[in-house]
Formats: sequence, structure tokens, C-alpha cells
Amino acid sequence: MSGNTRHLRRGHYHRILSVLATMLFLATIAGCQKGSLSSIESGSPSSAPQQTITAELTYAPNVPQPITRTAPARIIVNLEAQEKTAELAPGVTYNFWMYNGHVPGPFIRVRVGDTVEIHLKNLSPDKTHTVDFHAVTGPGGGAPVLMANPSQEAVGAFKMLHPGLYVYHCAANPMPAHMSNGLYGMVLVEPEGTLAKVDREYYVIQSEFYTEGTVGKPGLQAYSSSKAAAETPEYVVFNGNTGSLMGSHMLQAKVGETVRIFFGNAGPNKISAFHVVGTSFNRLYRDGGLKHPDEDIQTTLIAPGSTAIAEFQVLVPGHYTLLDHSIFRTERGAMGMLNVDGPNAPTIYQKIK
Repeated sequence: MSGNTRHLRRGHYHRILSVLATMLFLATIAGCQKGSLSSIESGSPSSAPQQTITAELTYAPNVPQPITRTAPARIIVNLEAQEKTAELAPGVTYNFWMYNGHVPGPFIRVRVGDTVEIHLKNLSPDKTHTVDFHAVTGPGGGAPVLMANPSQEAVGAFKMLHPGLYVYHCAANPMPAHMSNGLYGMVLVEPEGTLAKVDREYYVIQSEFYTEGTVGKPGLQAYSSSKAAAETPEYVVFNGNTGSLMGSHMLQAKVGETVRIFFGNAGPNKISAFHVVGTSFNRLYRDGGLKHPDEDIQTTLIAPGSTAIAEFQVLVPGHYTLLDHSIFRTERGAMGMLNVDGPNAPTIYQKIK
């Protein structure tokens, strides 16, 4: 066989191998495309478009409904920073800085894996405001992204990576003043498996107010930066007012129900010793974590900027006092009431003489 013939045959074999390799490659691509198409046609979660939802926002002591969806979504949260003069105590008013016209700001309820899109409108004519979300992973808890100048709007989006109960607050300079004047709230990031069902859920935040006038002095009271720096508050209150959980505003439950309190401490300075007189916490989630509750806890310490979730069943009717067990703070407003209706329980609680 001549050299030319051998050369021609080798070229022929190479062409055949090249054609076979090309056919195999095309078949592989077609298979991948078919698999991808099947995934789309079957409506698998990985290919489903993300739902966009406007958040249900509630104000203390109310809490949004538990989340029932099983997939992450894009949640739109609309916040407004503003100033308003309102009652701090009977006969005492104060120029609050607030989110959405309330102190504390709205309770936000989302799910782990959600992307939360925050729209912050700053209605102040002369102050810059923002939001630092303790639930946000990234610089400043989102505060640099959400910094809004007077009469401007800032928008940012953040993925919720970790379940828990978190504080949010303003972090514009001077941050202590912004926090002391009422710019704070809480966000609950539910786990994938959701929380256990309870009968009642309530939202309570403890915070301090530093007024020029002493506690109880009537009239419009100005903010005292010197008292704030010295950590000597005139008022320590639940939900922005000495009477927010008293009288006609008492929390409500019925005998046999389980109550869950989402409790936060906005500070800015004092540790709270949260206690409910007449019961213990059947389950207590410390520092806002949701994985490992303690059981049968009487009082829990909550640092400024932290939270706790307290769950307890009420078995006897009557009034139960919520308070900071640093007991002199009750004279400055750190007290509320839970009213429980229902039949007496003499085997548990009775007067004999």
C-alpha cells in the first residue's frame, strides 16, 4: 500500500471520528435542554417566578397574621420617617420621631429566604433618617443604603438569611438621639417550618425617654441629651406611652389560651428584666433566636437592641401585670396589664379565708 493511500485512509477515519464526536455533543445538549424544558413544564420551585407581596404592617400591640406560604417571596415594606407631638403620659406630651406615625414603628413579619424591599420616605424637613435592620446581613444592617435626606426617598432590598425576632432602628447621626426619640420597631423572620400555633400574639417594646422635665411634669417636654448621656431616663415605658397597656388598652386572653409576646428592648441604655406577674414562661426564646427555647422561666434579661419571645398558658382568670422587674421603673411607666376572662380554677388558685 502506497503512502498516499495510507494518508487518505487516516484522513477518512479522522473525519468519521469528528462527525461522531459532534453528534454525541449535540445529543448531550439536546438532553440537557429537554431536561430543562421538562423542569419548566412541570412547574418546579426552582423555575417558578418569585411572588411580590406588599407587607401587612401592624402597630403595637397587634401582630400580623402568621405566614402560610411555603416559598420565599419579594416583600414590599413602605416606611415613612416623620415627627409628631403626642402623649407620653397623662398631661405630658413629647415631640416623637417615628416610623409611620407610631411609636414603636410597625411590626414586620416575613419568612426566611424572602427578599425584603424597603421604601423609606423621609418626611422630615430638616433631618436625615435611615433604618438599621438587625435582621439584615451586610454593612450597617442596610442603613447606608436606606439613608434618606429630608423630603427624599431611599429604596433597598435585602435577603433574609436567618430566622429570628429582630429590632430595627434609625442609625442616622446622632444615632442615640434618633433612637431615644422613638425611631424603632421589630421584624420577625419566620423559619421555614413556621412557629407553633398559639391563641394570641402581642407586640411590646420597652424604651426610655429623656425629658427636660422630671417624670410627671405636665406640658410639652423637650428631649434632654444630657440625661440621655448620663443614662438617667425620666420615663421607661411599653409601646411609647405610660398607659399603652392599661385600662381599656389592656391585652386580652381567655382561660386556657396560650399567649405569645414578642418583646423587644429599644433601650437605648437600660437592660430590661421582663416579667409577667402570676405566670412563668412555658417557653422562652432568648435574644430572638427560634431554635432552642428554655422552659419554665420566671424573668428574662433583654439587652438594649435585643428581643425575646415569651409563651405561656393562662389558667386562672384575672389581671396579670407585665413589668420590668427593675421595680422602680414601674413608677416611670414600665408596666402593662393582661386581662384574662373565663371560669375560676379553684384547684389551682383559691382564697380559703
